[in-house]
Amino acid sequence: MQIQIARLQFITQGETAQMHINQVEKALEGGCQWVQLRMKDFDEETILKVARDARELTREVGATLIINDRVDIAKAVKADGVHLGKNDIAPPEARAILGNHFIIGATANTFGDIEKIIRQPVDYIGVGPFRFTETKKNLSPVIGLEGYAKRIEQCQKAKINIPMVAIGSIGNADVEDLLKTGMYGIAISSAIANAVNPIEATRELINPTCK
Repeated sequence: MQIQIARLQFITQGETAQMHINQVEKALEGGCQWVQLRMKDFDEETILKVARDARELTREVGATLIINDRVDIAKAVKADGVHLGKNDIAPPEARAILGNHFIIGATANTFGDIEKIIRQPVDYIGVGPFRFTETKKNLSPVIGLEGYAKRIEQCQKAKINIPMVAIGSIGNADVEDLLKTGMYGIAISSAIANAVNPIEATRELINPTCK
């Protein structure tokens, strides 16, 4: 099966279950084809319910649903895959549970992280943070534009070829410059979730990202 990794990825955030569902609805209406459900501080029952609702919403429009961290919930709701942080379950273990048809993404900060991840069964890497973000605890050192360009150069020299997606407090004005560094795509959270018009914000982000 050919894995398709979207160049624009939306990651949910929020203090209530309904906020996450509303964000999924708006991002999909704006044309986003990849949604990552990220509910770190919720109980299992709530995450499972929201994940089921999100699975129905994404299925209706043929969009990809990724569950952050929770391999068990991704399997239960038949999501398309999972995204794993540095302190989450290891990719080989996730692959053993989910099988070869699920997408597995992993988080990296340094080139050393990237080198370790590509030896594991992953389909893409989220590289960040671009700048400081309040949506994530225990934040790794920020990378910035020069940092992304350096990592791309290091990957080219090492003949590493895997889709890498920039993440971490990225706004509309950052997208084109980040893509010019050679990054495959962009993961967005606040720029859509906190927008006055999330649907229009999504549409504006799609054009430069998906050229």
